[in-house]
Amino acid sequence: MAGIYLHIPFCRQACVYCDFHFSTLHTDKDTMVQALIKEAARRRDYLGTRELKSIYFGGGTPSLLDPAQIQAILDALRKDFEWTASAEICLEANPDDLNEDYIKALAQTEVNRLSIGLQSFKEEDLRLMNRAHSAEESRKCLELARQYGFDNLTVDLIYGIPNQTDEDWLWQLEQIKAYKVPHFSSYALTVEPKTVLAHWVKQGKVEVDESAAARHFKILQDFAQAEGYEQYELSNFCRPGHQAVHNSSYWQGASYLGLGPSAHSYNGRARHWNVANNKLYLKAIHTEDWKPEEEVLSIEDRFNEFVMIRMRLKAGISIKELANWPEYLQDHFWKEANKLIEGGRLQKTEERIFIPGEQRFFSDGLASDLFYLKED
Repeated sequence: MAGIYLHIPFCRQACVYCDFHFSTLHTDKDTMVQALIKEAARRRDYLGTRELKSIYFGGGTPSLLDPAQIQAILDALRKDFEWTASAEICLEANPDDLNEDYIKALAQTEVNRLSIGLQSFKEEDLRLMNRAHSAEESRKCLELARQYGFDNLTVDLIYGIPNQTDEDWLWQLEQIKAYKVPHFSSYALTVEPKTVLAHWVKQGKVEVDESAAARHFKILQDFAQAEGYEQYELSNFCRPGHQAVHNSSYWQGASYLGLGPSAHSYNGRARHWNVANNKLYLKAIHTEDWKPEEEVLSIEDRFNEFVMIRMRLKAGISIKELANWPEYLQDHFWKEANKLIEGGRLQKTEERIFIPGEQRFFSDGLASDLFYLKED
């Protein structure tokens, strides 16, 4: 079954590391909601099925929408798609939005999972990253979420922050344990081009230390193992039964429909995406001959994407599934994989090939070593 992603392109302010599409002008929120509904109707046949396994409100900051607007979108989607009560309906939210009135109203909608962008429990980290919320709001929103029935939740944490010590990072992880969070995602602070952080690094104002990030990743793995969290994907950790449904569909190569400015879609043979500009998107969606941009993927492109996303998973690549690809791609894969196996960077069983725990910090690089690249 497939999923829908809705990009809500609004934020209160720009975080220093973020390169996602968003606007700090919120005057078009109602118009954007109607545009998302219109796009869903226009693309109702994209997935080849009306049955959804998940719906994900991402951004941006989806919690800048009122709960009534969120439910209005879901009500409109019901006209063109179907889902059962077991479907995951997840909302990304920032702690400064999750006051008691908001969470209480959200609990009356069909949203059944929260993805809370904490990033840190420490005030100095939040100020450095220009986050809109406080450390107190980070803690308070977790208490309120549980109070109003959102037991299915996940939080984001960033490691490798300038001046973050190993002890600081372990303390952050201990808060996950203290608040009994069933799922969390954790990412190294990355210097993306054309961000404030990239400008600071270039000017020498801050230093992002990759060696510190590597140590923090090892601390993260050790914490997860000791506390019973499974690292089922490179950056995702959960208690039993709490894997993310929507994101797991991405990693399994399932089709998904992306709605909203900058949103991407995938149908198994091609990627499609919308313009990353709110005004242009709002204008285009009402144009009769509008259609998203398209990139038809070659068999080699699809293979490389298969390798990339599967090697991020703890389970790695099924050897049986690998056998479904053309023989020349299999031959290339095994030629490169055997070198990495001999070097101890990959492991192989009768059923699977995967990246062992101590090598997972380098997962993306190892996966790229397995790509099939055509010779010029």
